[in-house]
Amino acid sequence: MLSIAESRSADQILEQVVQGIAEASDLALARLWLLQLDSECPLCSEGSKHTGDERALHLRASAGQSQRPGVRYADIGGHSHRIVVGERKIGCIAASGTPLLIPKVTGTEAWVADPEWIRTERIRSFAGQPLIFRGETLGVLAVFSRTDSSEEEFRWLRTFADHAAIAMANAKAYEQLDRLRAQLQAENEYLHEEIDAMQFGQIVGHSPALRTVLEQVALVAQTAATVLITGESGTGKELVARAIHDQGPRRLRPFVKVNCGAIPEALFESEFFGHVKGAFTGAVKDRMGRFELAHTGSIFLDEVGEIPLSMQPKLLRVLQEKQFERVGDERTGTVDVRVMAATNRDLQRDVKQGRFREDLFYRLSVFPVELPPLRQRKEDIPDLALSFLRKSASTLGVPAPRLTQANARQLQSYDWPGNIRELENVIERATILFQKSGRLSFDLKLPNPGNSAGKNRAVGATDRADDAPVLTRDLLRQREIQNIQAALKRANGKVFGPGGAAELLGMPSTTLASRIKALGLRRTFIAPSNSNNP
Repeated sequence: MLSIAESRSADQILEQVVQGIAEASDLALARLWLLQLDSECPLCSEGSKHTGDERALHLRASAGQSQRPGVRYADIGGHSHRIVVGERKIGCIAASGTPLLIPKVTGTEAWVADPEWIRTERIRSFAGQPLIFRGETLGVLAVFSRTDSSEEEFRWLRTFADHAAIAMANAKAYEQLDRLRAQLQAENEYLHEEIDAMQFGQIVGHSPALRTVLEQVALVAQTAATVLITGESGTGKELVARAIHDQGPRRLRPFVKVNCGAIPEALFESEFFGHVKGAFTGAVKDRMGRFELAHTGSIFLDEVGEIPLSMQPKLLRVLQEKQFERVGDERTGTVDVRVMAATNRDLQRDVKQGRFREDLFYRLSVFPVELPPLRQRKEDIPDLALSFLRKSASTLGVPAPRLTQANARQLQSYDWPGNIRELENVIERATILFQKSGRLSFDLKLPNPGNSAGKNRAVGATDRADDAPVLTRDLLRQREIQNIQAALKRANGKVFGPGGAAELLGMPSTTLASRIKALGLRRTFIAPSNSNNP
């Protein structure tokens, strides 16, 4: 009894119950049926004709000592595996919740399904006890004995059934806790994964283009509509999806991200919908898919255009019918998930070229949101740069460098083909270099694919090197003089400190002072403030 009470596995409890009873002398057979849905029974869910959701008694454990050589009673299949509630003696015990004792069995009774078995095994009595816990019938425990059963033995079987029912209830509770713990652990792992993957921290900016997007986010967040977020790589599509989730009624539920571009084609179905143990090589245990993890919450399908054609009908089914099957499982599950998808591809072109299903495209794009590239919202660059400076400095554990107006203008003069992601990388690199140089500078040069020596072209250079003007040394010197003069004029002759020409030019003030002296600009451009010369 103690070993049964301490067991946390339902299958282990069932085996211990029947094995323990079968050790009694003159006992022929002990069996235990559980009252459950057909889909919950391991045998019925593996291809039997009973695959619906009807509740019936299912034989889950059997043990005994046969009079016939070579006969073992561990088999739980056969005609007695599934018994309808209310039918036969086992079904009547489950239906009424009332124990049944037949102290003398002759084999001629109407309920006896196999009189020959009764005769061969010399069965003399039958006893059946319902497994009841808190008023709920969990199953039926029955024994066939070769002796006349007494009331004392019947009461002993009742005690055994009560202990078994409590242990079964505890095992079910533990299994439920284990499932919830596994789900919480999986959700927690995904949460950490998503937190680590966050790239932009928060939506920053005030440009008209961004305000339009935020108005759309606020509008669609309160609905259950499927959202398709489009835009170039690095524009913040995941951040917008998070904002929609966080502002909606599902904000306290999971937000699960799936990077469709990082999943091997053979693993898409398992990643989306999960698998059961043994479904394929390497499936050593049951695993929930991302859709199950996102149940009652939101799922974000990043790079949705990378989903293979063979997988698209199953995704469409989840969107339309909210139904799916785990890999290797014939049971159909349902899920309540808000779907958001993102892509930097032209899905309409993919539809025309046969690479993406038209019906799936229209199902995904119920509410399209297009994100503008950073070059179309340059007003936001100073705010974004300042935010990234603070973030990078915090990560490095150093004071944040000061972003000057010259720095901001330099960043705004660049077209940012990598968008916000590229800006963050540039800022992070500049913050690291600032620790050594003490000067905040940005490397805004792109590799020139036409130059095998690996030289770079600066921002604003033309795409073809042979189109660029060639300047003589005198012209370069004159350009430098004009540039410094313009900075000095704007700074009212101030070289050092905030608002000085050095800050406007984005160079150390000592370097600028040296260039002014070398070019002779102090004598020709800046008059001493106390001069009385006409």
